[in-house]
Amino acid sequence: LAHGGRGNWVAASNAALRGGRGRYACFLHQDDLWLPGRLAALEREVKDGPSLVVHPAVFIGPEAQRLGAWGCPLPEGDVDAALFAERLAVQNFIAIPAAAFDRERALRLGAMDESLWYTADWDLWLRLGREGAIRHVPSPLAAFRVHADSQTMVRTDLADRREQLEIVLDRHTTALPSAARRAARFSLEVNVALAAWASGAPVRWNGLIGSFLRLGPWGLRRYLRDSRIFERVLSRARLRLAAPLSAAPAA
Repeated sequence: LAHGGRGNWVAASNAALRGGRGRYACFLHQDDLWLPGRLAALEREVKDGPSLVVHPAVFIGPEAQRLGAWGCPLPEGDVDAALFAERLAVQNFIAIPAAAFDRERALRLGAMDESLWYTADWDLWLRLGREGAIRHVPSPLAAFRVHADSQTMVRTDLADRREQLEIVLDRHTTALPSAARRAARFSLEVNVALAAWASGAPVRWNGLIGSFLRLGPWGLRRYLRDSRIFERVLSRARLRLAAPLSAAPAA
């Protein structure tokens, strides 16, 4: 398919969805990988027509070095829609190459929102989760590459990033239990704070501390389970630690 380079990655992905012919679609960006056995595993899982199939991924670096796991806090097999919404609202733990979805159903829902350069996939997964069966395969079947040149890393407009996160929360959390909403709000503050720290911008401590205090101990447990914060931070820390070593001259 020829897209002509118009718009962002979301517009290009939507054009591919509209031009596709198969029932199920997957995303594979140019720097990510599918691992051996993925297609065979997905073929087994889509036989009875789920709306969405998701699985864990692994983080890899620029040279495809493994940096760590990226899990999905979901039970194996069929996943209750309410549980899926509560956990995914806290953090988008589904890597771009780690989902297969009903293409026609996604198009009926309007495909991805092209105004959301940062959170379009998250928004789509949450919408698909309300429209049909969800299945979780517990094996990591894809690799998500971490590097400094991706579109979501090079953009430094923190206000825009916050707005993108808030749009998704406003759309998908109003019907959730209050504990899930508090965990989702705290996760938003953490994600914006991490982006600010990475770009050298000031961190808004008031919002971060305030949302943390409203969590309570059970809310913190929920956040730690659903955000995969340790997996996400440790993978990037390993990459940062490896960079000086690879740049050092040989003895």
